[in-house]
Amino acid sequence: MGGVLRAEPVWVETLTGLRVRQFEGLVRVVRERGGNGPGGGRPWCLPLADRVLLVAVYYRTNLTMRQLAPLFGISPATVCRIVRRLGPLLALEAADRPRPGVERLWIVDGTLVPVRDRTVGASSRNYRFSANVQVVIDADTRLVVATARPAPGNKADAHVWRASDLPAACAGATVLADGAYLDTGLVVPHRRRAGRPLLRAQEEDNAEHRRVRARVEHTFARMKNYKILRDCRQKGDGLHHAVQAVAHMHNLARTA
Repeated sequence: MGGVLRAEPVWVETLTGLRVRQFEGLVRVVRERGGNGPGGGRPWCLPLADRVLLVAVYYRTNLTMRQLAPLFGISPATVCRIVRRLGPLLALEAADRPRPGVERLWIVDGTLVPVRDRTVGASSRNYRFSANVQVVIDADTRLVVATARPAPGNKADAHVWRASDLPAACAGATVLADGAYLDTGLVVPHRRRAGRPLLRAQEEDNAEHRRVRARVEHTFARMKNYKILRDCRQKGDGLHHAVQAVAHMHNLARTA
């Protein structure tokens, strides 16, 4: 059975959110990471570019394996094998550590991603089983700098931050966060206490803090154009790989 979708400009730009040049950069990264090697069984029935397109379309549309299979002319089992093999290879590259003497302003926040795997998520404030995904962006470029491994959605943002590897990744940078990150060493808004209204200068500081921190919310909105982050059916590390791949594609869309 022949498929409909191929790594051609019309499909790449329509279904992945990337321009052709950006998609070619993604394919190059996957090739350099060994994505063109065998998957442990028979040779791949699709060329590498088509396989990368399949994974990008899967993350972008969140279609099921059975829906993707006829579009690419392969079996659902092969779709699953390709996603499992190439998904981790689309991961975000580690950001450079801030150099001494160079000021870097980063922003961190968490978002809830609905999941089906009960071992990954937990019942959270949105009344669904969700995972808490923490993302750090650069305030100037608005590129994703790092993401943490997903935690159960009932965990507080401050707890997830402390338990992740993000503090080490952000060492040397000034990191903004919202009021949920109290006592973490991050830059948070001034807190209003009973009977002690904020001073005018503190109100102005909070307003500027909100204005800058809104950039991470805009990043979440763009990342969730990839519908895998609206209802993730992947199990185990599947959500972690999806977040890393979506962050990588988000950065490519903003820079390449």
